[in-house]
Amino acid sequence: MADSTSPEPGTRAPAFTLLDQNGEKVALTGLKGRKVLIYFYPKADTPGCTTQSCGLRDIADDVGDTAIVGISPDQPEKLKKFDDKHSLGFTLLSDPEHTVAEKYGVWGEKSMYGRKYMGIIRSAFLVDEKGKIAEAWPKISPKDTPKNLLKALGS
Repeated sequence: MADSTSPEPGTRAPAFTLLDQNGEKVALTGLKGRKVLIYFYPKADTPGCTTQSCGLRDIADDVGDTAIVGISPDQPEKLKKFDDKHSLGFTLLSDPEHTVAEKYGVWGEKSMYGRKYMGIIRSAFLVDEKGKIAEAWPKISPKDTPKNLLKALGS
């Protein structure tokens, strides 16, 4: 269980290196100098995650040089299928041990049909060009993710 809370605006974004949908290592430090939207979602190709990811795909041309990075516990092969099926066109990262999710305070107890379990609490973070959290949206709804990003960017 995550024993830390989500990083607050103005604090340094927790660093990470994870495999993307193509099996390539991607590090947050490699994106320094650009704004980065990091969004955490529970499971590729489920209704809410598809709504969220396709919503971000649909605004990708409106966010300038801002990188969009999705993180879930799914394996790279599953992320690749999700990307290909929906023509997402941005980086999806695999966090099967949920270490990055825990660093961002988005791994926690969830409940469905009365059953409690641990999982990703859908959240998003906008990281500025210097690697600091500019905006944090804990427990965000899938449809609000693209809207909040556009609003934060002034688009």
